[in-house]
Amino acid sequence: MNKFENEDKSILDLAQGLASSGQAFAYATVIRTAGATSAKPGAKAIISSDGQILKGWIGGGCIRSSVAKATITAIEMGAPQLISVMPQDAIDELGASVGEEYEGKKISKNGCPSEGTVDIFIEPHTPAPQLVIYGKAPVAQALKKLAPQFGWLVRIANDDLEETNTSNKLVVVVVATQGNNDLKALSDAINSNPTFVSFVGSKRKFSSLKAKLAENGLADSYIRKIKAPAGLDIGAVTPEEISLSILAELYKCVKILGTASMIKVIRRYFLLFVLRAEIILMI
Repeated sequence: MNKFENEDKSILDLAQGLASSGQAFAYATVIRTAGATSAKPGAKAIISSDGQILKGWIGGGCIRSSVAKATITAIEMGAPQLISVMPQDAIDELGASVGEEYEGKKISKNGCPSEGTVDIFIEPHTPAPQLVIYGKAPVAQALKKLAPQFGWLVRIANDDLEETNTSNKLVVVVVATQGNNDLKALSDAINSNPTFVSFVGSKRKFSSLKAKLAENGLADSYIRKIKAPAGLDIGAVTPEEISLSILAELYKCVKILGTASMIKVIRRYFLLFVLRAEIILMI
């Protein structure tokens, strides 16, 4: 394996590690250069969600600010960015302005004395929103099986939810213990400070648990965050139907609370699932 193959492998290994840990990042690839530039076409790098180069090389400090801004935008929007970093003279020749899109490329200024031009393609990798499930009851099992088909990164809660948590911006918890340590699961779930918590059980049962949570010192503002019963009212009866109603509610949750990139991830899986269901019904 030569030097370039080693570099590519190390970049791919890092990307795989970031993806498996649920972190957002971006690939940056130099696709064209003009004039004197330190980076050449084909140069690659992995960029963190805050715009830092983690591995690889795509040019000197003159272009890093532009790459950082474009990376943050790409991850937030869930869409690739193509930027052209060029000297002011070249921008003036085009009759363009910094920040403007010209022929599909966002123009950015290169202030380096070398005055070269670098076109960089930035491709974001955004993690799926995380679903943490408490419990091993039938609804929990059905939810665990069905949720990945809707684009959720599913985790089964341990005694300490922090062990399960990732850097995902949106984490939802479904407590489906159904009579097995409900109170402890609810307490642990809400104390983990997730984006959304729902409880699988009747209103009557949750009313009793809510009173006990208050007795144990949990603030009312936290208790009010718990949605019970979990799921949308679709007349669900079986564990599979209940889990589907919960996922429909979580889709609504992502639409309200998620970033644009997360909404795209969930919408893509949701539409694929609906299409697959329609095909089955036609057969």
